[in-house]
Amino acid sequence: MDYQGKTVGSLTAKDFVYGWQRIIKNAGEYAYMLGSSGANIKNADQLINKGTKASASELNTLGVKAKDDYTLVVTLEQQVPFFISLMPFGAFYPEYQKYVEAKGKKYASNYKKLISNGAFIMTGWTKSKSATFIRNKKYWNASAVHLSKMVWQLGLDAKSAAASFDAGNLDYAPLTSSLVDKYKNQKTFTTFADGHLHYLEPNMKNKYLKNFYIRKALSLAINRTELCDKILKDGSTEANGFVPKDLCASPKGVDYRKDVKEDYTKYNLKEAQAAFDKGLKQLGKKSITLSILYGTDEIAMKDVAVYAQSCFSKLKGLKLNMVATVKQDRVNNREPKGQFDITVTRWGPDYADPTTYLNLCETGNTFNRGKWSNKKYDALMNRVRKETNISKRWEDMKEAEKIAMEDYAKIPLFDKGGAALCSTKVKYLVHKPVCVPYTFAYVEMK
Repeated sequence: MDYQGKTVGSLTAKDFVYGWQRIIKNAGEYAYMLGSSGANIKNADQLINKGTKASASELNTLGVKAKDDYTLVVTLEQQVPFFISLMPFGAFYPEYQKYVEAKGKKYASNYKKLISNGAFIMTGWTKSKSATFIRNKKYWNASAVHLSKMVWQLGLDAKSAAASFDAGNLDYAPLTSSLVDKYKNQKTFTTFADGHLHYLEPNMKNKYLKNFYIRKALSLAINRTELCDKILKDGSTEANGFVPKDLCASPKGVDYRKDVKEDYTKYNLKEAQAAFDKGLKQLGKKSITLSILYGTDEIAMKDVAVYAQSCFSKLKGLKLNMVATVKQDRVNNREPKGQFDITVTRWGPDYADPTTYLNLCETGNTFNRGKWSNKKYDALMNRVRKETNISKRWEDMKEAEKIAMEDYAKIPLFDKGGAALCSTKVKYLVHKPVCVPYTFAYVEMK
């Protein structure tokens, strides 16, 4: 369906084949999800390496075929226990070839050049201001969709959104930590698991951060309980490792973090100073200067950066610079180019398996922005991809995380909670911490 509600074609298995081949051909940022770091589809890694140079005949070797209009056959290199949970991720969406090629470079550049087969159709979009959707009458489960229209106000900051909610102009408004105390006792206040792990990424190209004891000191200096309870106040909880709580369960049904049992993020300022002094001695320095990069337009990021600065400032011999930018510059420019010492960043789960986080520590991963590298870790993760015994695979993942955390490859901070104002008239809004955060298809206004 296009923005006018016109049917431009019927969804078939061929649209999945075309969509999956296209993300590889275009060297899409998430093309790696089709390869051994994700779905492990046959020949995907080789094709991803070729990217834009892959020919049509080569793309046809990708392990995905349309047996008929309604049967998609996917061939994997190895067993992937979480394969089904990957499928809702955007990299696996279908694309209608005839429409995509007709629009060319303008495809999806605005709402008039976009089609979908979801519960809603986009009928209006003003960049950074608003987006409008209407119910898709041709949706496969249209009878379950009760909302006839949705309007998203995109340009409001949290304070303005809350004010608009109070005035009755919004039915839902996300809150920042600074607004929690004002609204926490109201019936419309709600909290939920956001699904994102927030962490600090040390740049291993920095001569000081290469030092193990400097990284250890930074981690030990952060009081994560205080950060969550007194600064964020939105249901966020201390991160105990690089894989968040409530992501997935072991083969025996135990949550990953409970199964691991180890806490990799303790707070001890005395130990932090001792480690920092040892690092300075090894470096032959009396003091060092580091910078903290953060985005000012990202929820919680400024608060986290300022709090990290206050913790690190207690380390004698450490001087700090704060580098403020916007998310787009942080994610698309400075981090990929390695233009940071420490960056305040986050990751949301693409699927319900520890590898959605553990992959980020592998040598060569696009999002391993700090360039930490460990041969034993890489070998373990390679074994994880090939292991067919789910119990052995689970133990290998736990061992891999242990290696990364004990070397302070990343410095986990907290598992993000979310706070929002939601009208009491809104029923059945589904929020999930994995992959697609909100589902509006079943919302009813009572």
